[in-house]
Amino acid sequence: MADPAAEPERSTAGAAVPSAGPPAVPVHNLWVPISALLLAMLLAALDQTIVSTALPTIVSDLGGLEHLSWVVTAYLLASTAATPLWGKLGDMYGRKRFFQASIVIFLAGSALCGIAQNMGELIGFRAMQGLGGGGLMVLSQAIVGDLVPPRDRGKYQGLFGAVFGVTSVLGPLLGGLFVDNLTWRWVFYINLPIGVVALVVIAAVLHVGETKRHHTIDYLGTFLIAAVATCLVLMTSLGGTTWAWSSWQVIGLGVLGLVLLVAFIEVERQAAEPVLPLRLFRDRTFSLVAVISFVVGFAMFGALTYLPTFLQVVKQVSPTMSGIHMLPMVLGMLLTSIGSGQIVARTGHYRIFPIVGTAVTSVGLLLLSRLTEHTSTTVMSLYFLVFGLGLGLVMQVLVLIVQNSVGYEDLGVATAGVTFFRSIGASFGVSIFGSIFASGLNRRLTDALRGLPLPAGFRPAAVTADPRLIAALPPAVRNGIYHAYSESITRVFLYAVPVALVAFVLSFFIQQRELRSTVTAPDLSESIGLNPVERSSLDEIARSLSVLSTRDARRDLFRRITAEAGLDLKPASSWLVLQMHRHGHAEPAELAERRIIPVSVIEEAAREVESRGLAVRNGLPMHLTETGTEVALKLVAARRTQLGKLLGDYDEQQFSDLAELLNRLSATLCGDERDRPDRTDRLEPQHVPHSEGRSF
Repeated sequence: MADPAAEPERSTAGAAVPSAGPPAVPVHNLWVPISALLLAMLLAALDQTIVSTALPTIVSDLGGLEHLSWVVTAYLLASTAATPLWGKLGDMYGRKRFFQASIVIFLAGSALCGIAQNMGELIGFRAMQGLGGGGLMVLSQAIVGDLVPPRDRGKYQGLFGAVFGVTSVLGPLLGGLFVDNLTWRWVFYINLPIGVVALVVIAAVLHVGETKRHHTIDYLGTFLIAAVATCLVLMTSLGGTTWAWSSWQVIGLGVLGLVLLVAFIEVERQAAEPVLPLRLFRDRTFSLVAVISFVVGFAMFGALTYLPTFLQVVKQVSPTMSGIHMLPMVLGMLLTSIGSGQIVARTGHYRIFPIVGTAVTSVGLLLLSRLTEHTSTTVMSLYFLVFGLGLGLVMQVLVLIVQNSVGYEDLGVATAGVTFFRSIGASFGVSIFGSIFASGLNRRLTDALRGLPLPAGFRPAAVTADPRLIAALPPAVRNGIYHAYSESITRVFLYAVPVALVAFVLSFFIQQRELRSTVTAPDLSESIGLNPVERSSLDEIARSLSVLSTRDARRDLFRRITAEAGLDLKPASSWLVLQMHRHGHAEPAELAERRIIPVSVIEEAAREVESRGLAVRNGLPMHLTETGTEVALKLVAARRTQLGKLLGDYDEQQFSDLAELLNRLSATLCGDERDRPDRTDRLEPQHVPHSEGRSF
């Protein structure tokens, strides 16, 4: 059996393609384009959280408290709908140009948001921002796949996940700092210099060779699902505030939403590449996790949007301090999100986490509903922490459960489906929380101010349009207004408790299954990012197997490869034999200088292969003997078999593209691709097509 690395690469149709890929970014310059991609990802991730602490001030300047939720919802809906389109268009016509286009759209939306003169303009421009933000999310991670071979991809993907962790903490703080020291408009203006730098660097240094793969884009399905969500969000946000719940407008929006939903289902049944494949819902685990993901998004962003209003209006803290007060929630969320994912990946047991997580989230919402204008900072921080801990317990685990439950061919779309429902849930959460808050506030203000001596010309609506006016009112009036605001916001959390309890009950029906070897803890972009993840099944497999790039994982793998081959060799000796087989020779001193493995281990391996008659020295380099070549062929077959075993029930015989990926991973993950003499001329062939998405 020949070494797969020495064979010409083949497409899934079996036609040989040249192995020399187009010029790629040299290794020593890789961090330049990666940094630009990270900046772009930072923009989109930051925009999901930075606006929250600025919302009370925005309302004070522009008015329109009843439409406050749409500042967040417009961005979420637009980015959610656009994400799958950006991914497929990038596949078809080249990712670089569409990535640049998404940056331009995002920056244009940011500039227009900064100069918005009323709430209607701001909402429209936020939707424009969302269109660009969806592209920033999906294309930045796709381009990493073009630049970096599978064996090195894990460390870079970890950086992109870390961006979400950092922005979830920094977003509220930066938003508060800008409002306090500059103006809320800088929440949007800050994107411009960062985005321009990313755009210039991408244009100058990003040169990727890509396979342009044809897709049948589900434009109609994308439009219909966005229209359904918009109708239902409009109905819930305008009902009880702008229009009565019994009005023809609200009823009409509900009926229209249902009609469009029926049309969407029919379109998805016939679509060649549906935006949300209906077959996923035949899997009970996916359906349960989709609902729970919806609830998590609902609770998380509903709270993130309205807690700053509680802190700044009711507790009378500055925007910056409101961001600091929210840190216990964010840190608790990050702590349990990362921790639960790691525990599940190591132990294989995941069923308990959704149960405990939804229970703690329900308790957290109940505690938040008990907040008043007199609650101490310590107690408030404790309530925030409990809520965050509950959310984090289910975030990573939900993605992991779905990846473990579906077949290989649905791995990519199932991951996207879970994050899609979390994003839609966030849109509904912000909208419904906003409707409950606005309608309750008007009623409670009227009750609170009845019979009190009010200043001449004062109208209750004035303090909803500009909460800063409250400070100038007499103490009795001021206290009544603070109490009305407090009750209106905290009642929102009370009404969210039954929704969280539904998820708690449903989580009991999730079945525990044996965890596949390829299932690892998702990064934070999958766990707490609000945009749907758009990757093929092959992308997900390669991401999971990239864990083999660590030294300990490779040592363990080579130990198993050696046992599979029926050989009595040290793992390092097997690695050295494969090095000689791959490159024709190996020089231990040179390998030691490259610090791939410790010098003492290389020397011991060299002595063993020489003493066994597997290799001889010709000067400094070592060459395989005839016996050594036979051993090498056994090891090549064994490493391919071991990688196949890692896939569990993903049947490589059934999917030619999966077998093709295994052939390449067998060489690059286990053969130390970075040691090749021609390492600098290409990072990895970028033109090998497969049947499900982007090439590797």
